[in-house]
Amino acid sequence: MATIKDVAALAGVSVATVSRVINERGYVHADTRRKVEEAVKQLNFSPNEVARSLYKRKSKLIGLLLPDIANPYFPQLARGVEDRMQEQEFRLIFGNSDEDEQKEQDYIQTFVQNNVVGVISSTNYPHSPIYENLKIPVVFLDRTPLDSPSVYADGREGGRLAAKEMIRRGSRRIAVMQGPVHIRPAQDRFEGAIEVIREAGLDYRVVQTTSLSFNEAGLWAEELFSKHTDTDGVIASNDIAATAVLHEALRIGRRVPDDLQIIGFDDIPLSSLLSPALSTIRQPAYEMGREAAGLLIKLIEQAPVDHKNIQLPVKFIERDTTRKVNSNG
Repeated sequence: MATIKDVAALAGVSVATVSRVINERGYVHADTRRKVEEAVKQLNFSPNEVARSLYKRKSKLIGLLLPDIANPYFPQLARGVEDRMQEQEFRLIFGNSDEDEQKEQDYIQTFVQNNVVGVISSTNYPHSPIYENLKIPVVFLDRTPLDSPSVYADGREGGRLAAKEMIRRGSRRIAVMQGPVHIRPAQDRFEGAIEVIREAGLDYRVVQTTSLSFNEAGLWAEELFSKHTDTDGVIASNDIAATAVLHEALRIGRRVPDDLQIIGFDDIPLSSLLSPALSTIRQPAYEMGREAAGLLIKLIEQAPVDHKNIQLPVKFIERDTTRKVNSNG
């Protein structure tokens, strides 16, 4: 891999001159600049972005923290962030916290050490002191801390939609999987679902979960059917949990959707590929990522910001784990 010294030697100039050309700092004669640019091209030299940003005192690096890269929902968020950032020539440093607070704090520290100018965080711990102490802008993505810039979907309305559709299709003994209590969007969708079920005067059961990841989803599905054997509808905390519920239901001989309906949350790509395909509440993940990136860019550039809290709509996606109903029903 070529170094800045290699470029200087090929161009016949000093390392300092190469630095001035690369970083657009200080005067360089046009002929000299052309020699350096030709040497950079010939050697396929790519300056280290961290070193370059430190030299210029102006970074183009953004830290992006996600809680669980194994969940297909979060790469959709990340792609939206990346695409929007690339349009403005920002680059991303990525961290995967595995829903571990200490690992998350370590990544935030790494971001700071690498001179990032802003952070987008889909954290499980938005009230951690580490965010309060940051001297750079932070946008929370798919999270809703009070009084902080954030982009999120309408989780409460999503929960209400799921319950309405479940009831409209005939379920009367509904189990609702409650996501982690410390994640506000998970509680919003849970509370929205419970509101509608109570309004309808129906029975419901709660299965408490502690994570939105793959790791324990199968165990929660087993618990659901062992404790609530007569359940005829499941509103899952996300599509991963819904997939585990579907798998367990089919394993124990439940007929989906004839005697058991299932609705997920997120609409990850896997949802449409399952058999039967999963009915779910769609969160516009890619669009959320783009919105978060756009908001962070404005904060970095100290541009006017009309709304620091951006809520995007959700919608019900009908597939094959819910029964069909008359459009007038």
